[in-house]
Amino acid sequence: MITTRYAALLRGVNVGGSRKVPMAELRTVLAGLGHTDVRTHLQSGNAFFTTASDAGEDALAAAIEQALEEHFGFRVDCLVRGGPYLRAVVDACPFPAGDLEPRQLHVTYFSAPVTADRFAAVDRAAHLPEEFRLGDRELYLYVPDGLGRSKLADVLARPAVVRGLVATTRNWATVRKLAEMAHDPTP
Repeated sequence: MITTRYAALLRGVNVGGSRKVPMAELRTVLAGLGHTDVRTHLQSGNAFFTTASDAGEDALAAAIEQALEEHFGFRVDCLVRGGPYLRAVVDACPFPAGDLEPRQLHVTYFSAPVTADRFAAVDRAAHLPEEFRLGDRELYLYVPDGLGRSKLADVLARPAVVRGLVATTRNWATVRKLAEMAHDPTP
């Protein structure tokens, strides 16, 4: 039997006192779907699992979303990504990640490929030294003063920009850890 290791990236949980998803319960939900080697990282909705399912990332995400809604009583958007994709995101970083603090570099993962057209209305020059670069299903964001102070991050998160997509952002330390943990099921 061929198995595949995935990361499940939950959007908007355990922030601001609402939409609480305890990681122990998340692990239970994923195991209940038949996934094995289930682990979580931090409290912000990063989970890892191994599965023999060949359903694909979108179908796995939909099943997780449904199970989470049934368990917690509210909808949680989820992206599922495989280890090779997560490693490729790290390897393709267009910024000098080794020279930056993890709080200065973020990756936004999208549910579908994104093109420059979607971001054409963003006035890049007005937000310098902050900047972003596009990948395929990800956006790399450099924010020298951190995400919480970023005006560019606010613009990039507006409904007009992300309409029709699930998007979730992780700092660089978490991005690297996602790539590592998606490959290795051992604690």
